[in-house]
Amino acid sequence: MHTHRFRALLAVLLSIGALLLVAGRAAAAAAPSAPANLHVTSVSPTSVTLAWTASTGDPVDYSLTYWPAFGDVGYGQHVGNVTTATITSGINPNGQIQFTVQAIDADGHSSTASNTLVVVTPANTTGDMTAPTAPGNLTLTGVGPAGAQLTWAASTDDVELTGYYVYLFDGWYVSRYLGTTTGTSFTAPILSTQTGMVRYYVRARDAAGNLSIASNQVSTTATPPATRCKVAYKTTSDWPGGFVAEVTLTNTATTPVNGWSLTVSLGGDQHVTSSWAAKWAQSGSTVTLTNETWNATIQPGAGITVGLVGTYTKNNASATIAALNGTACTLA
Repeated sequence: MHTHRFRALLAVLLSIGALLLVAGRAAAAAAPSAPANLHVTSVSPTSVTLAWTASTGDPVDYSLTYWPAFGDVGYGQHVGNVTTATITSGINPNGQIQFTVQAIDADGHSSTASNTLVVVTPANTTGDMTAPTAPGNLTLTGVGPAGAQLTWAASTDDVELTGYYVYLFDGWYVSRYLGTTTGTSFTAPILSTQTGMVRYYVRARDAAGNLSIASNQVSTTATPPATRCKVAYKTTSDWPGGFVAEVTLTNTATTPVNGWSLTVSLGGDQHVTSSWAAKWAQSGSTVTLTNETWNATIQPGAGITVGLVGTYTKNNASATIAALNGTACTLA
């Protein structure tokens, strides 16, 4: 009895499975073919115009899916029964975006996705709008007290290559600008992230401000060093092309700091022209502040404030990282 019932139930399940398989195959057969040759026809800092070869199978709509790189927000947009579309939502200057398109028929069947297309948007609407080539073979060559040592192969540009921007990515949510260099190596701080993942990538920059497609990513499992300092960066005055800022360094350790060198990576294109309460030097976006004789010692819990005066062209963004005597500080 039990065997008979089991066999009967098995027969019913197999029949249902066979029907579902047939239905699935019929739906797959009915779906439109994948759109082909997805490509860019024009691009601006805030828009991307795409085109593709139409699908077969009587599509009535196309759906574009796109993801700006190094974040967790994606977009979907139905564009109708067309083979070209201009996208503006979520598009920003110097962005890196990955696109695919799918066809949809009247019964709601979706095709498989087209080829994947990666696009970078230019910095400006006129002049040089061609990005440099991507830095190649980013490699983590070692980890030391100052951070992760990175090297990569040089990029090229059709007009003038001016340097490289280095970033830290938490693998999912947030990408953080670390600094700029004109060479093909950089010592990147190892910072705590929301996900616990520490990944680095590099983008080349040209004289017009265009950024390349990102290099490959490299990661480290090294533990971020315990912070012994806190840094607050505050713009106190800002006018077209110029600024004044205060940098406050607080010793959060239990022992005094005797002699200090504070490096601060600025988030924009600032150029420091003078300072007070510290000697200063600048290389790329990194400003190094060193003590005067009268403020070389910072007691536990105490702080000092240094002033910066400078110029900028487009961006007066706040500091992104800071380190005291080679060890990363918490940004307040």
